Amino acid sequence: MDVAVIGAGPAGLMAAEVLAAGGVQVTVYDRMPSAGRKFLMAGRGGLNLTHSEARDPFLARYREAMPHLRAAIQAFPPEALRAWCEGLGQPTFVGSSGRVFPTAMKASPLLRAWLRRLDGAGVRFAFRHRWTGWTAAGALQFETPQGALALEPDATVIALGGASWPKLGADGGWVDLLREKGIDVASLRPANCGFRAAWSEVFRQRFEGQPLKGIALSFGGETVRGEMMITRDGVEGGAVYALSAPIREAVLARGEAVAHVALRPDLAPGDLAARLAAPRRKQSFSTYLRKAVGLSPVAIGLLQEAAIAAGLSLSTLEPAALAAFINAVPLHLVGVASLERAISTAGGVSFDGVDARFMLRRMPGVFVAGEMLDWEAPTGGYLLQACFATGVTAGQGALDYVRRT
Repeated sequence: MDVAVIGAGPAGLMAAEVLAAGGVQVTVYDRMPSAGRKFLMAGRGGLNLTHSEARDPFLARYREAMPHLRAAIQAFPPEALRAWCEGLGQPTFVGSSGRVFPTAMKASPLLRAWLRRLDGAGVRFAFRHRWTGWTAAGALQFETPQGALALEPDATVIALGGASWPKLGADGGWVDLLREKGIDVASLRPANCGFRAAWSEVFRQRFEGQPLKGIALSFGGETVRGEMMITRDGVEGGAVYALSAPIREAVLARGEAVAHVALRPDLAPGDLAARLAAPRRKQSFSTYLRKAVGLSPVAIGLLQEAAIAAGLSLSTLEPAALAAFINAVPLHLVGVASLERAISTAGGVSFDGVDARFMLRRMPGVFVAGEMLDWEAPTGGYLLQACFATGVTAGQGALDYVRRT
């Protein structure tokens, strides 16, 4: 029995591991010269593998896709992922935010140990093999350094990711290949992404690259505490990513969205107003705001930018009105950052087109996993958890398929 796995990211490698453990000969194909390139990039700032959150709120992070991912995540839950890491000699720990990281805080030791184990299990790798679809006879076809290659494995698992950071391997080229076969694929869109704002040149030049820390961002009835980074043409950062799905849909539907930033969310309105009622004396207004309520220069800059857009003079506002504005600064967003710069991808293969093991209903023996499926989730460990879990499920599905046929 021979199974082809297309894609050497977490979902594909996990499917390969499950298949090899079941006694199947597995070959992993990837267009890049090495495995796990985006996985390695994700580990540069500390590899967030999963989250320690209780099961129900954890599953709710997957929003509309939760019913379709529940079984896979329950079959390979966060505690199983942590045990798997331990088995590779890479212990994990829970950070103060509840996020789970390898003790090494990097992806490279984990990936090296994983590839050694896969090699020991007999998994073969074929790099610089770009999958280009199927021949008229139904064989897989690849472009390779040695020329065209056609294969007819007993089953196939495709785990080619979304389309964010294409230089690392996932370029979304598979979308048209599947649509040509009649597979319903929702258009790929940025997820966990930044947004564009029409900054003034003065604000852009002074504050590009500076973070707003300890803020609360609100949109559509949801509020998230975290950090927001000012970019040359907009905003990004953890708080933005957490609300990126509803903001993205609003921007795509209406051309703009207005979120609100609380610059001092830890201060109640009355306390904030009381501080702002203190005499200003001869201080500049910026110095007054910095000393009275602890606003950073970039926070004051954003406040002034929003006031100018709203036609307000901050220095003439009563303390209660100024306090309300400080904790509800309107943030006008006029575009979505590019898909190439997004952390992850929304859209993909419709769950209506796959069975419980993620086999394509129109193409028996062909399974999909990871970001190729139509789901999205916030950062915080939920992305990798679903990639690993769907890889396990697709791998088990392919194993059961070849055993039956």
